[in-house]
Amino acid sequence: MPKKLLALCLVFIFTITLHSQNNQQKTDSQWLIKNTNVVDVLSGKILKNRNILIENNKIIAISKKNKNYDNVPASNQIDAGNKYVIPGLWDNHVHIEGENLVEDNLALFPVYLAYGITTVRDCASDLGEQVLSWRDQINNGSLLGPTIFTAGRKLEGINSIWKGDLEISNEAELHSMLDKLDSYKVDFVKITESTLEAPLFTKSVLAAHNRGYLVSGHIPINVSIETLIDNGFSSIEHASYVLRLGSDEKEIISKLNSKEITRGQAEQLYNKNFNQEKAISNYKKLAKKGMTVTPTLIGGKQLAYLDENNHQNDAYLQYLTKRFTGNYQWRIGRMAGETAEQKQQKKDKYKRIAQQVPLMQRAGVTILAGSDSAALNTFVYPAAALTEELELFQNAGMQPKDILKTATINGAKFLKKSDTMGSVNKGKIADLVILDENPLIDIRAVNRIYSVFTKGQYFNRENLNTMLETAKNKKIELDKKRK
Repeated sequence: MPKKLLALCLVFIFTITLHSQNNQQKTDSQWLIKNTNVVDVLSGKILKNRNILIENNKIIAISKKNKNYDNVPASNQIDAGNKYVIPGLWDNHVHIEGENLVEDNLALFPVYLAYGITTVRDCASDLGEQVLSWRDQINNGSLLGPTIFTAGRKLEGINSIWKGDLEISNEAELHSMLDKLDSYKVDFVKITESTLEAPLFTKSVLAAHNRGYLVSGHIPINVSIETLIDNGFSSIEHASYVLRLGSDEKEIISKLNSKEITRGQAEQLYNKNFNQEKAISNYKKLAKKGMTVTPTLIGGKQLAYLDENNHQNDAYLQYLTKRFTGNYQWRIGRMAGETAEQKQQKKDKYKRIAQQVPLMQRAGVTILAGSDSAALNTFVYPAAALTEELELFQNAGMQPKDILKTATINGAKFLKKSDTMGSVNKGKIADLVILDENPLIDIRAVNRIYSVFTKGQYFNRENLNTMLETAKNKKIELDKKRK
């Protein structure tokens, strides 16, 4: 054979081989979820008899059931048996915390996935730098866990009651700490008010906003919600603060700042003078300003009803180390000695806060489902508390289709990720949960998980059970090691 012809043949063979390898790689990265009902969280409707084609962890097609996908390997074809596919759930308020709980927190990452939670918004802690590292490891595929969006460490005043805060006392320190957060490449900024005075708190909101950050946090008692929104506040964390909108907030703040009343008396006025019509009117104003609220009902409920349920028999405790749950006692200790009247007041306040959630949602306020799970938050369990939160929304009167949005597309929209996350649509990341039952009928269906697809991997029920068993064994191992 002439050399020139031989060379052409070799090039042809090489090209065919390369093309074949590329096709094999493409095929191996493809998955097909067939015979399923897609829950469209945007419309609140069911798209029946659909196939979902996934390639490189992205949804590339959603088609009618009868379309042929023979090019996908049989091993990568999942027959969902007419079950229901929803986007992976988001817990929009967690704290991955505890400098002495690094192993404990890490062991819980697969538990989130087993509960169908594929994304969390970490609202800062004393483990800020560690969480940032975990975020990056999960993003590059070297660590399995939920996608993390984090504030790293939060801004606070001097001698904050919380560990690991970035404490500031003036504007120079504020900008220095914002520079630090810039270097961390945090996903948003969190600000709280245990010792941060109102004027510097407001300046912190504006400064973070001017740097392009979403700003989440608590509300100081002597600054109005409207003032913070006008300075760039993005989300109110905990619906308890929103109860102020049922009173004349500005008048109470004026009396407080003039020292006519104390902080305690201001709180009493908010409770005593609450007017539901005024609150609803103010919720509509919040909505017009684009405000987001993360209610975090579950924590308040657990503490308010602690006299009726001490949680000692909770099944979830099998995943939590003694060191982790040892942190629960500080809140329990603070409640010791409460009178029957005080306990009832706590229940009444919880009920009123819960009642506001559907009213805010109907007024147009964006609601984010978040558990506030943390080692310091008593009996608010990582992963499990999110689905409890959704059930509390339903008990309060929200419709399942609206509740599902709070734990999926709303979080993605808030963080400006809705072009790639938060719903089951072509072009979006394939974070998917297959449920045995329809969550648009009863939101408790999110607990009936058949399987999970995330990070390019498919986990059937057996795989998910293995994750939970591994977490249980890790808890036993850590407890034994620390004796």
